Amino acid sequence: MPEAGAMTRRALVTGVGRLRGIGAGVAAGLAEDGWDLVLSSWQPYDARLGLVGEPDDPEQLADRLRAGGRRVELLEADLEQPDQAAGLVDRAAGLLGPLDALVMSHCESVDSGVLDTTVESFDRHYAVNVRATWLLTAAFARQLPDSGGSVIALTSDHTVNNLPYGATKGALDRLVLAAAHELGDRGLRANVINPGPVDTGWMDDAIRASGLASQPLGRLGTPTDVANLIRFLLSDQGSWINGQLLYSNGGFPKGHIPV
Repeated sequence: MPEAGAMTRRALVTGVGRLRGIGAGVAAGLAEDGWDLVLSSWQPYDARLGLVGEPDDPEQLADRLRAGGRRVELLEADLEQPDQAAGLVDRAAGLLGPLDALVMSHCESVDSGVLDTTVESFDRHYAVNVRATWLLTAAFARQLPDSGGSVIALTSDHTVNNLPYGATKGALDRLVLAAAHELGDRGLRANVINPGPVDTGWMDDAIRASGLASQPLGRLGTPTDVANLIRFLLSDQGSWINGQLLYSNGGFPKGHIPV
């Protein structure tokens, strides 16, 4: 819990559409640390992929966090649309005030390979995973308070048979790490986290078994594991970490894909 009298900090967390997702775990951890939050989601994406969740998951999560004394606002945004991506930070800041952190856990992820990826699918992945990340980061930097702030994005090595997802996540890495250098004079820190395979409802039994067989610690990662690193990076103790791609995956082999 935050110390008495501590200044309230404000964050926008994207991709918080399902209680089982990484974004929900991050939101819960930050709320415990005393952050007020704007949580964005786009449930037509979750429905299109058939991911595990209920339509009122964002409201359920917000109610839980509000019960702990935090202010939590919900926004919907289709990050495939450039105007919605570009305007999301300003909408969030209009609700809470200037934001101190931006945590990007949104994504487009639809399996396909070199021979069967369509131009439409590739373009959608690029729009959500790369273009929206750029627009969000730029808007966040423009509204930074004098105290500065932090950007954290989630990435992945999953490229084999998931070409547009993995390729655009690679572009996301470069973009966010560049921001740490270009925008440092604004007080912006930027890091990328690769959490390895986290079972948020997308794994079947075969994928789960394959992932477990490659995990030195004998279990798969959880949204709480991801949240714990993000909480540290956004704390005073983590403030010297900047411009890094961090693997927080329990020792899962880099580049290995559970199949």
